[in-house]
Amino acid sequence: MIPRFEPAAPPHRRAVAFSRGSESALRVLSVAIIEDQRATREGLAALLAREPDLTVVGPFGSMEEALPPLTVRAPDVLLCDIALPGLSGIEGLRRLRATHPELAALMLTVHADDGHVFEAICAGASGYLLKDTPPERLVAAVRELASGGAPMSSEIARRVLALVRDVAPPRTAEHELTARELDVLRALASGHSYKTAARELGLALDTVRFHVRSIYAKLHVHSKSEAVLQALRRGLVR
Repeated sequence: MIPRFEPAAPPHRRAVAFSRGSESALRVLSVAIIEDQRATREGLAALLAREPDLTVVGPFGSMEEALPPLTVRAPDVLLCDIALPGLSGIEGLRRLRATHPELAALMLTVHADDGHVFEAICAGASGYLLKDTPPERLVAAVRELASGGAPMSSEIARRVLALVRDVAPPRTAEHELTARELDVLRALASGHSYKTAARELGLALDTVRFHVRSIYAKLHVHSKSEAVLQALRRGLVR
């Protein structure tokens, strides 16, 4: 359960890591929070601000408030509620991804129904967690998403798999992808990031990225989650 902190979040920080004989900057991930419930919003901000490699953008109480600054400069990770007043999190995500197609979005919500899950994935969400997710799991999910993963609550993952089985997609258009592209796509569908997929397949990271760009073009998608969803629908992965 997301903690509710008093007082509100501490000031955002930048972190620096030092190695022996050299000094190098530790990458700090920017995380934008869009949540209309003040207690939850402040709790999330305080939770993430405790981590030396995370810094909070905003946080914002509505999508209308968040869109102008985030359209100009996208965060590394977007943490967004679905049921926002006014413009929904799903519609707002569609608009942001029109400008920033590689935006990594993690939907955090109480909605676990099939309609919301697939609508969020089709809008470009790369991860989907319920609001009763333990704080440590949420922090880990932010890092996982930024590294190319696709974190989901176990309940959501079960629903996605059940829906895919029910649809029973035809195994068509497999010839569109090369054998290596299918290997990469299957690795991504299994939850691998680009880096771990490269290690698993014995490929260079840039080679995996090259194959991913080709997969996107052939499947007419713009994100990893959309590519995996198309692959599941077409029966290209099991």
